[in-house]
Amino acid sequence: MIEVENLRKVYGDFTAVEGSSFSVPEGEVFGVIGPNGAGKTTTLKMLAGLVEPTGGSARVAGYDAQDSEMRQHLGFLPEESPLYEDMTAVSYLRFFADLYDVPPDAARERIHDTLDRLDLDHRDRKIGDTSKGMTRKVAIARSLVNDPDVLIYDEPASGLDPLTTNYIIEFTRDLAESGKTVVFSAHNLFHVESICDRVAVMNDGRIVARGSVENIRDEHGRTEYRVYTTVEVEGSVRENGHYCRAVESMDAVEETRELAEAAGGEVADIQTHTPSLEDIFLDLAEESPDVEGRP
Repeated sequence: MIEVENLRKVYGDFTAVEGSSFSVPEGEVFGVIGPNGAGKTTTLKMLAGLVEPTGGSARVAGYDAQDSEMRQHLGFLPEESPLYEDMTAVSYLRFFADLYDVPPDAARERIHDTLDRLDLDHRDRKIGDTSKGMTRKVAIARSLVNDPDVLIYDEPASGLDPLTTNYIIEFTRDLAESGKTVVFSAHNLFHVESICDRVAVMNDGRIVARGSVENIRDEHGRTEYRVYTTVEVEGSVRENGHYCRAVESMDAVEETRELAEAAGGEVADIQTHTPSLEDIFLDLAEESPDVEGRP
């Protein structure tokens, strides 16, 4: 699992991360989202032990994130992950298995099992001669060669085609279901919303909302009712052959019905619009991050 308390990183006069706190239990997928420069990658690198915090603490798999022993229990995938292009996928993974002192028989079984699960063909072809999607799958397999308890993925499907992206996202969910703790960042909020148990929304180095997507939606989102009438009423616009009036309460829905009847018409349809994570994210990104969201 992961425990983060008041994590902070300062570069000179610039504060990249300020006061981040969250925990991720075993078997959970935790998403970290935010605009460019929000502090996502810096946060993930501090968890991976690659960047030393200025303040606060981060514990990963029971170890301080700066403890070299922690890395035996961690699989880390950076957004940019150059591989040794003259090596084949199998030889590359065997090389990293040796670095982690994985016994040869266990390494062989683990490598081929992981490549099978990732549906990676041409595993004896040089990495430099494979597609970007296949290269990314090899990088993911590398993060699993030591059978880690915790996985930290920074944009695991960055720049990939939709088919490969969906496959990797589903694979990430499978990893959590097998008991691993997964933390990842992604720009595609649809994927975040579809597989994450909880998310943290970052802006200007701070966590501005945190919790399940439903909790964040309840706290920061606004449910909207779109009332379609057969006649024009105050505040309505022409849409799909009717007049649409967007309101935020059932009292306003009833008011719209009364207005339509007074004008000689009626309500033709009522649709409920629930904000997506992307809608909420865009709203939060424009707000001041002075107050952290509810845990």
